[in-house]
Amino acid sequence: MPLQPGALGKALREDLTLHSSLCRREAGAFQKVIQGGGEVVVACTQEKRLFAEIGERTEGAVAPVRFVNIRETGGWSRDAGKAMPKIAALLAAAHLPDPDPVPTVTYRSAGRLLVIGAMEDAERAAALVADVLDVTIFTQGGAGAQERRYPVLGGRIDALRGWLGAFELQWTAGNPIDLDLCTRCNACVVACPESAIGLDYQINAALCTGHRQCVKACTVAGAIDFGREAQALTERFDLVLDLRPAPAFLQHARPQGYYHVPAANWAAAALPTVLKLRELVGEFEKPKFFAYKQKLCAHSRNEKVGCNACIEVCSAEAITSDASRQQVKVNANLCVGCGACTTVCPTGAISYAYPTAAAQGLKIRTLLSTYLQAGGKAPVLLLHSQEGGQALVEEVGRAAQLGVAQGIPANVIPMSVWHTASLGVDVWLSAVAMGASQVAVLTTGEEAPQYLDALREQMDVAEAVLGGLGYDGRHFTLLQARTLGDLDQELQLLVRQRPAAPERPAQFSLAPEKRATLELALDHLVEYAPLRPAVVPMPARGSPFGSVQVNKDRCTLCLSCVSACPASAVQDNAALPQLRFIEKNCVQCGLCARTCPEQAITLEPRLLLARERREARVLNEAQPYACVRCGKPFGTLKAIEAMLARLGGHPMFQGAAAERLKMCGDCRVIDIYSATDEVKITDL
Repeated sequence: MPLQPGALGKALREDLTLHSSLCRREAGAFQKVIQGGGEVVVACTQEKRLFAEIGERTEGAVAPVRFVNIRETGGWSRDAGKAMPKIAALLAAAHLPDPDPVPTVTYRSAGRLLVIGAMEDAERAAALVADVLDVTIFTQGGAGAQERRYPVLGGRIDALRGWLGAFELQWTAGNPIDLDLCTRCNACVVACPESAIGLDYQINAALCTGHRQCVKACTVAGAIDFGREAQALTERFDLVLDLRPAPAFLQHARPQGYYHVPAANWAAAALPTVLKLRELVGEFEKPKFFAYKQKLCAHSRNEKVGCNACIEVCSAEAITSDASRQQVKVNANLCVGCGACTTVCPTGAISYAYPTAAAQGLKIRTLLSTYLQAGGKAPVLLLHSQEGGQALVEEVGRAAQLGVAQGIPANVIPMSVWHTASLGVDVWLSAVAMGASQVAVLTTGEEAPQYLDALREQMDVAEAVLGGLGYDGRHFTLLQARTLGDLDQELQLLVRQRPAAPERPAQFSLAPEKRATLELALDHLVEYAPLRPAVVPMPARGSPFGSVQVNKDRCTLCLSCVSACPASAVQDNAALPQLRFIEKNCVQCGLCARTCPEQAITLEPRLLLARERREARVLNEAQPYACVRCGKPFGTLKAIEAMLARLGGHPMFQGAAAERLKMCGDCRVIDIYSATDEVKITDL
């Protein structure tokens, strides 16, 4: 690699010593460094395992050690000589502390494995794990071995749900043969004249005509009883291996502990599947990736459903609607940490907890600021996953070293994230505000289709913001690459673009609240914008910004929308019959429109940049209606007149009752009791 220690040291503001043979030869130098105290960054990951072991065995080693790959990501590329600013940025980010710990989700598995499939297939698979796992087979036909090695269940599967350590199987056992009593002597198979009994020892009711020769043949074991009623049974398992052609779980991200391998594919998938199953005995933990704040949620109010974005995008079906509490419910055991829900959530009610927004923002700001201070130009932030994306990026680097690819361009800064769907418009706009000319999100085919749709929608919103402010060019790109050739070509096309960016990079930190981060990014982008229009149109789908329009002829100022709004965008006025609106707060969830009994409200996606965006403005107001008894205003003239018109023909609201509709609450009670007293005096 054409490294320049002087340039890197200047960019990082520290003295650097170049070690050019960190593969193994300079292990001794590494030992000396880690005994000296202070943080140590090893700028190579090839021998990460070896150096980590050396660190553990070195007596007196006190320095924390971190590893960063600058070889495939920068040093091995056609323009590696220009990559010093990027390498400095990667080294600077490697010095950042690890994210703060978060609550964890615990799984406990005792190794109870359910294998579903034809008997011969299930027994073949079970034999590979039976020395470690407690196997039970649910037969789906076929011929099993004569020796009964595992418990066998049979019948109709009604439901299979759960996750690692907590799967629940519900089935109906309606077959005349009790598999627990059956000794597999095959006497019933021989005796049956219709060949209705297979070697899975279940009777095919469609073939059986009632000879009952099998019952006579099974006299000793007594396993066959045609009078036995069907039983609904339930049993729990820790792991499931499903060999059927169609899986039990149809979602893209299936529960941990569930493996679907059609029997036809077993030969190719047997080894990796068996290895995974054998490892899943014990106690396991994963981070609780999300945090949920119900008070910010725009899902439901007053039994009306507004925003469903998180439910629709979740590929694990971990998010459901809790109608009783008027909120969403996230099953932490099913959550796979993709973060797509946090990306599409307009309010920030669901936020990504590991790493936090602040930690992600610090890393992005460190990468970009170091790159720019080292003299780099037009940085492109490439977001990729820690597994498939990281492997593909490194593959492109190795191909460049061999001369068969261009490699990662000098101005493309790779940044790994747990999942590429976990970052959205708030982070992307913040990255541009911090100096990125482009943000590219790399997908490798492992993502759920709805994730790609959500990312495109979010990119359309972010692009609309920058385009409306006069920042020319395309700033956000969804890269879909499955091979190194695809990625290499896409990156070369990407870096030919030079979209406009703010003249001065921002220095703010990402806030814990999504809306607060958006406001910080917008303020900076507007300050340096080539254009400052009053209004920027937004796409019809996915916009977190917008206004509401009220049809004044239909609105009765009942204020149902005020109680429904989760963001305090729609407000009332305690002193006057007014409907007011603060556009900065609006998240375009639509709850106000769905709640309005007069259907007087419509949404208008847009970004208002005028000062009025932060101020309350009156959407509708009306003449107050005064109580006919005390004169105190208690409603609007239009609302009371509408009520009188609707109830005028009702037999319950005639005479004095109709007059009470024109009174405030206090006078209505007084009038009712006064009328009661008059009746009592008349009776006396």
